[in-house]
Parts: sequence; C-alpha cells; structure tokens
Amino acid sequence: MKQTFVTFLFLSLSLQLLRGQEQILPVPSTQPSPAQQKQIARKYGMFIHFGINTFHDQEWTDGSKPASSYRPTAVDADQWIRVAKDAGMKYVILTAKHHEGFCLWDSKYTEYDVESSGNTTNVIEAIAKACKKYDIGLGLYYSLWDRKVNADVKDKSLDVKYNKYLLRQLDELIDIVQPYTNIVEFWFDGGWEKENYRWPVKEIYRTIKSRQPDCQIGINWTIGLPDNPDAHPVLPENQQEGYPIRYFPSDFRLGDPYLPVDNDPKIFSHDGKEYYMPWESTICISERWFYNTTDQKYKSVDELARLYRQCTKNDNILILNCPPARDGKIREKDIQVLNELRKQLQ
Repeated sequence: MKQTFVTFLFLSLSLQLLRGQEQILPVPSTQPSPAQQKQIARKYGMFIHFGINTFHDQEWTDGSKPASSYRPTAVDADQWIRVAKDAGMKYVILTAKHHEGFCLWDSKYTEYDVESSGNTTNVIEAIAKACKKYDIGLGLYYSLWDRKVNADVKDKSLDVKYNKYLLRQLDELIDIVQPYTNIVEFWFDGGWEKENYRWPVKEIYRTIKSRQPDCQIGINWTIGLPDNPDAHPVLPENQQEGYPIRYFPSDFRLGDPYLPVDNDPKIFSHDGKEYYMPWESTICISERWFYNTTDQKYKSVDELARLYRQCTKNDNILILNCPPARDGKIREKDIQVLNELRKQLQ
C-alpha cells in the first residue's frame, strides 16, 4: 500500500512538473500577448555593443585575443543609460557575450571574461544598477555561437556539454540582474552556425521565462521557409503569413540589419498552430557595431528619422546602436545626433 502511494505521488509530481513546463511556452494567438504589448510600447531602444572587439577595430574576433586586451579606462554605465533616457529611448540591449565568447561579467564557467581582463568591472551589474536608477528597461544580447568555448561547431558530440554551459551562463546573467531590475529582452545571435535542432531553444526559453516571465526572447533570423524551416536567410520582404518559426519558441522576429516591409506579416506557425510575432529592427547610428577608430561616418538625422518611422510603424520596434568608445563612454557625436533626432521626432 505504501509503495503504491509513493508511486502515485511520484507520478503526480511528475505530471505537475510536465504541466509546468508546458505552460512555459507561447500561447497560440493571432494577437499580441500582454508581454508583447509591453515590448511594442517600448518601441525605441539603444543597442550597446561593447566588449573585447572595442579594442581591436574589429566587428568579430575569434576568441584568440587575450582577455587582458579588454582594457577600458572606465565603464560609465550611468552615462550610457542617461544618454538613452535623454534620447527618449525606453530600454537598452547590451552585448553580454559576442561571438568570440568574451563575457562582460565574472563567469564561473570560463576565464575568458572581465575578471581576467584589464578592467574587472562587472558590466552587467553596472548597467543593471543604472537601469534601475533611470527607470529604463534592460535587455541582454548573448551569442549562441561561441568561438572560444565551442570552436568546433561541426562536432555534434560537443553539443550537450556546450548547451549546459550556455544555460548555466543564462542563469548567471539573471542572478546578476535580478536584485536590481527585470530583464525585458534576451537577443540571441549566431544560431546559423549550427542546424536549428542542435540549439536547446526550449530549454533556453524555459530557463529565462521561469525566472523572468515577461522577458521577450528572440533569435536572429527567426523565420524559415515552408519547404525548409531552417532556411537562412529569409529576408523580411520574403516572409509571408504562416511561414514556420525557425527557432521555436520565440516571442519576436529578428533579421539584422534588415528593415520590415510596409504592413509586414505578424502571424507565423509552429506545429500547426499560429503565433503573433512583431519585428525588431537593429541599425547603427554610424557604420560599425563596435567602436572603431575608423568609424567616422554618421547617418544624417533626416535619414535616422525616416528609418525610425519605417521601423516603428505597424507595431514594430527599433533599437539604434551607439557603441561606447575605449574610455567606456558613448561618443559625443552620438549624443549630439540622438538629441537632434529626438527633437525632430518630438
């Protein structure tokens, strides 16, 4: 009798756990969820590309640059968030880890991070504090592709170990931010380096949503083709209603640096069900994502205003990239352009 009761209890708890997991998935709908409505209302944010690439005049490095070469003279996260707030932005997205694998926090799982660098400031914590101070949303960019820890992406036998590493780092990031503020968005990149089924997409979604339920999750190049759900790239002008979600579950669509078309479709599919997904555009205020000593050509205010209107109509979202320089501050030219843009947009 006792054994029967224990078995029943085990099965009951297991069923509850499975039901709990099922609940951490998007609800099929042709209308935006409350969390998606909040994302759409944010409308305009700042992308902050900052990391080891800042010190090498390169957009992508391969994990071979020494951690000591990351050496900002300061990390003025307060200035970053103040500038975004003054520009009328509602949130920021910081590159927590780019393709080379360098982490802007002290990670337990790698030495390729700020703790081993020329400036040990925990940038994730610093920006979380600043976001709380200025009441602005915090999003984090995280590259799935890691050229340091998972350099041999063709070797499928390494996937289990790397996926565990990835999920542990996401928990670390939430641990750092949660005492100060919520994470409004996770922006994932680099998925194209492996077939979509090799990424732990459901585990990523559940890891984040179990702790940050309103956090919106997107993976770059989100949509596939009907005859090939893992097709890449499927440009926004080629996306049609009902096309498959390449990375399910996801909350919104990405495909940088391309812009949405007029009246772009919003309803996409997975396993015979329909899901509403807005588009988030990412563009640079100048020409480069990361600070570069040769990056001197800026988009005009008129052009940025046109891009803003194109990217934010039809319930879509724009994040405008403004990379901090090697002194850990956003450039004065960026600030001037942002302020002029706000005046023009009123």
